[in-house]
Amino acid sequence: MKRKAMWTAVALVLLATLAAGQAQEQYLDVYTVQVKPDKRADFDAMTKKMVAANRQNQGDSWLTMETTYGPGDRVTFISTRQSYGDAEKASDTFYGAIQKAYGKPGTDKLFQDYNQCVASSRSEFRRRRWDLSSNAPADPAAMAKMLGESRWLRTVVVHVRPGQADAFEALEKDLKAAREKASPPITTLISQAVAGQEGIVYYVTTPQNSLAGFDTMPSMQKLLGDEGYAKYLKVNLDAVANTETVINHFLPELSNAPEAVVAVAPDYWRPKAVMAAKTSTKKGMVNAASTSKMEDKSQQH
Repeated sequence: MKRKAMWTAVALVLLATLAAGQAQEQYLDVYTVQVKPDKRADFDAMTKKMVAANRQNQGDSWLTMETTYGPGDRVTFISTRQSYGDAEKASDTFYGAIQKAYGKPGTDKLFQDYNQCVASSRSEFRRRRWDLSSNAPADPAAMAKMLGESRWLRTVVVHVRPGQADAFEALEKDLKAAREKASPPITTLISQAVAGQEGIVYYVTTPQNSLAGFDTMPSMQKLLGDEGYAKYLKVNLDAVANTETVINHFLPELSNAPEAVVAVAPDYWRPKAVMAAKTSTKKGMVNAASTSKMEDKSQQH
């Protein structure tokens, strides 16, 4: 009995720790650009320079994705932040890494040329809504594994009418319960814009490791049942102003992914580094330190 009581207490502590971890605030720092079609090659080349500078000088980390189904030549850069202050520090770190690589004049020129490639841009700050997300990773390691294995993100952008946020969130909690009971369980990550958007905006994102993965997702009616689906339609009619659904895929060559994400699939997230390492190994002419230097040089070009 004592042993059973002890293990029950341990289980409760672990559950409480998990709940506390997910209760911590977390934000997404999102920068979206509409690239001029005739400037896409230049845009990619300059972004790779920024990636190399940040990677070599312990700068900021981010994941880059491109919209496949939705507006063409739309590229989005996403970083995770723990606070508003964290976002400010990361911005300084980002620019500091580039200035260390190119100097201030070179950095200014780089961003001048970069801006010439962009038709429009938007910066957003979004708060993770763990209370609305379903089957979210339990800890940072699980999150890194999920992101490292993901290749596609399907996102529904929901614009909620004024005064209807509570009704919408109640509906999302019903959907959360249904998704967590589904077989297999469905992972959705929900965030809410807190700066950089007009009105009340939520993002409902489902990651997959292949585009075919979306074929396995049940319809909303099957997920909720007839009665639940009828409620879903009514709440959407009353609470939602409009929605937009897009599908994005990651661009590893334009990303400076966190090391924990890279470790999950290094051949995907750091393809050039892996290729350089393999070439060095075949030649058998350089040691580990030299290999590292060769990889750094390859990432600058």
